Amino acid sequence: MNSKNEDDPETSGGSAVAPRSLLDRLSHALLGAPATRADLVEILRDAANRELLDRDSLDMIEGVLQVSEMKVRDIMVPRSQMDVVDKDSLPEDYLPMVIESGHSRFPMIDGDKDKVTGILLAKDLLRYLFLDKKKRAHFNVHDMLRPAVFVPESKRLNVLLREFRTSRNHMAIVVNEYGGVAGMVTIEDVLEQIVGEISDEYDIDDDVMIMPRDGGEYMVKALVTLADFNARLNTQLAHEEIETIGGLVMNRLGHMPRRGEKIDIEGLQFEVLRADSRRVYLLKVIPVEKSNRQKNDK
Repeated sequence: MNSKNEDDPETSGGSAVAPRSLLDRLSHALLGAPATRADLVEILRDAANRELLDRDSLDMIEGVLQVSEMKVRDIMVPRSQMDVVDKDSLPEDYLPMVIESGHSRFPMIDGDKDKVTGILLAKDLLRYLFLDKKKRAHFNVHDMLRPAVFVPESKRLNVLLREFRTSRNHMAIVVNEYGGVAGMVTIEDVLEQIVGEISDEYDIDDDVMIMPRDGGEYMVKALVTLADFNARLNTQLAHEEIETIGGLVMNRLGHMPRRGEKIDIEGLQFEVLRADSRRVYLLKVIPVEKSNRQKNDK
């Protein structure tokens, strides 16, 4: 007598195959059983749906898998948007830009972005601010430069992250196949592909969507609806197929915006303060007239 249960699809001679339990599927995943990365992601998402894995952990795991496939060119700040300082300029000339940008590191160039001579840390300029006029004349900013690290735009992000960790560098200059500077990338840019947006000096409270600042500027979260934006700033922005201000900016630019990109829309200048390869998070909004005055004052 056959001891197997004839009603069990896995043990009977029938063609039906019982679905494996989630635990079995996860075990096979750890042993390398999934045939493709997509299979692995599907298993992990199934685990999240069953609350065996929290959503934040799933997002980070997917980010890690994504980073292993992406290259530096996919997330770099392009050459045209690099904030740089010239080695022949006095600190007084670029201090306003350093303060306004809020960045902590700046490539120093020798008259041309293809000639990067080192990396200047904003904190190293603090001592300059406290020197009197006589001592400032003998201040040599070049003595404080960090060496510039150059990476090809084809380098994979997981490799770059490992190099950042071992070398303790936080910024790299990206070069193209001809040796010219194509852009730059920071460790924060890479980490944001894994953990999402990283809090910085532009953070506003979770329950605040539009925050006014001095001089008529606003910090605006990209998820603010056009209706709420118009009501708050007394504007008339509209689009038949778009609901959010971030979506409108993306539509007008015609591509996924990068941090630092600016665009003028109906008398307002929108600057992308925070974004990654997937979406926009935060915008700075300023009247175009005020923006033009700031440029003329520099």
